[in-house]
Amino acid sequence: MDDTSGDPLLYEIRDGIGFVTLNRPQARNALTFPMYERLREIALGAAEDASLKAIVITGAGEKAFAAGTDISQFSNFRTPEDALAYEERIDRVLVALEECPKPTIAAISGAATGGGAAIAAVCDIRLGAANLRIGFPIAKTLGNCLSMANYGRLAALIGPARVLDLIYTARLIEAEEAKAIGLVSELLPDHAALQSRAEALARTIAGHAPLTLRATKEAMRRLRLAARQVNGDDLVTMCFTSNDFRQGVEAFLAKRPMVWTGS
Repeated sequence: MDDTSGDPLLYEIRDGIGFVTLNRPQARNALTFPMYERLREIALGAAEDASLKAIVITGAGEKAFAAGTDISQFSNFRTPEDALAYEERIDRVLVALEECPKPTIAAISGAATGGGAAIAAVCDIRLGAANLRIGFPIAKTLGNCLSMANYGRLAALIGPARVLDLIYTARLIEAEEAKAIGLVSELLPDHAALQSRAEALARTIAGHAPLTLRATKEAMRRLRLAARQVNGDDLVTMCFTSNDFRQGVEAFLAKRPMVWTGS
């Protein structure tokens, strides 16, 4: 459901299926903090809605699912508390999606990077269009890092070696590779076919035994919990409070090359 209205996140329920659209196509659907909070509200509210059977999350337009957090929101980061509060805020959203008892499907056209890729990664099923590109190019953009929980989620999804490759090279995985490594379960030729398939799959899932689906989703969540017991706050604060990060944000917004110093 693409829309030209001013609402940056659209949500409608049709015949028991919830459709979330990240709706800032002019900014490649980059997420603002209010968008993150709205997504969390939807995930939490899903538990209380017995008529809701599944949720599809997508981005408006064909160019991007979501290009991560809107970088301008990092401009005032200065302290360890800023960094940890940001990661905690994002993790609340991801945990809400993980703990949502209803099946979630990410329908990915174009780029899914940073926070957008993290949202896609915690969905139960990912479908991709042929122009899909997904990754965390932070080693060449901002010089920050992921939280321990997100490293753990990614390692569970694609394996530690691929996480290292993905972060070290700062590359985006394209459609065929994403399918080959199990990052997406299906590829569709274009945006329209992707949206149609996501809705059809959601309706198929909606017709299955809800307790079986809920138990399976919860079992997978419990198997991923171990990574959250490892503290990584020192890694987050090291990166987010660095000179590299401050200069990286400024360089990104100014669209100029960044020279890393490791400080």
